[in-house]
Amino acid sequence: MSLIGTKLFTWWKGEAVGSDGFGNRYFREKNGRRRWVIFNGKPEASKVPPEWHAWLHHTVDDAPVGGVHKHRWEKEHLPNLTGTPYAYKPAGTGGGQRPKATGDYEAWRPE
Repeated sequence: MSLIGTKLFTWWKGEAVGSDGFGNRYFREKNGRRRWVIFNGKPEASKVPPEWHAWLHHTVDDAPVGGVHKHRWEKEHLPNLTGTPYAYKPAGTGGGQRPKATGDYEAWRPE
């Protein structure tokens, strides 16, 4: 959901450039100076894939409209999942038992 000012500015001065796999839509000012994204759903900066991030910040000139070549070892971009059920939880968190200390740690004690 975007603000009414962003919608009006986009309608008046913007031109659509493309979209990404998350459904975010990317625009640029007709004179080419400004670039912006209208998020699909809740605005979350980590939902912007690296190739679009580079274009938004004028690191590259051409928008990745046709996609970019990915190597077979590259993983798909994931947004920040903190605070969701899919967040990373290391062993021993969330009610589990942590392994006991191995004895190689000696706590500091003031003199």
